[in-house]
This record gives sequence, C-alpha cells and structure tokens, in this order.
Amino acid sequence: MSDCLFCRIVAREIPATVVHETDTTLAFRDIAPQAPTHVVLVPKTHAPDAVALAAAAPGVLDDLFLAAGEVAKAEGVADTGYRTLFNTGSDAGQTVFHAHLHVLGGRRLGPLA
Repeated sequence: MSDCLFCRIVAREIPATVVHETDTTLAFRDIAPQAPTHVVLVPKTHAPDAVALAAAAPGVLDDLFLAAGEVAKAEGVADTGYRTLFNTGSDAGQTVFHAHLHVLGGRRLGPLA
C-alpha cells in the first residue's frame, strides 16, 4: 500500500535501521523505543493487524515469531527475557495499521496495565 508507513519501509522508500530480514519479514529499531531493546517486526505483505495476517497468511505469522526469537538472540535478551507484543486497534495503541510485532527487552519490564 503506497500510503502505509511500514510498506514504504519494506520497499526501502523510507530509511530504517534494519536488524534482521527474511524472505517474509523485516525487523528494524523502533524510532521511539520503550525499552533498551525495542525492535519492530513486520510482514513484507500488508495486513492491517495480526488477526487479519493470521487469516490471510498464517505461515507468515509463524515467521514473525521465529524472526523475533532470532532478534532476541542477536540483541542479547533471549536468555534474560523479552516481551513480544501486538497492538490491535487504536484503543490498544496501534498507530500504524500494518501488522507488526514488537520485541522489547534489556531491562525488567513491568506488568501491562
């Protein structure tokens, strides 16, 4: 989608600090990190949220989680712990309506409110 921020990052039209890439996923550093490690993983195909992605391409959803594990290892948080998080809808804080998985770590993370 030409007006989707994450589609434009995947297309390399907008720069991002890419930390991991597969045939189906792209992982890059969040521009407003909420933890010392904060990486955003997106499918290279557009789906508005995780549920839509699961319905359209369940294998890609698997790929996102496998890539998240690789990112956690590369970032040094796999052994100490990290959080994976999808926000779905504006009330949950989703601001870019392209499915994306956050990987957060590098410090003790508190409970979600």
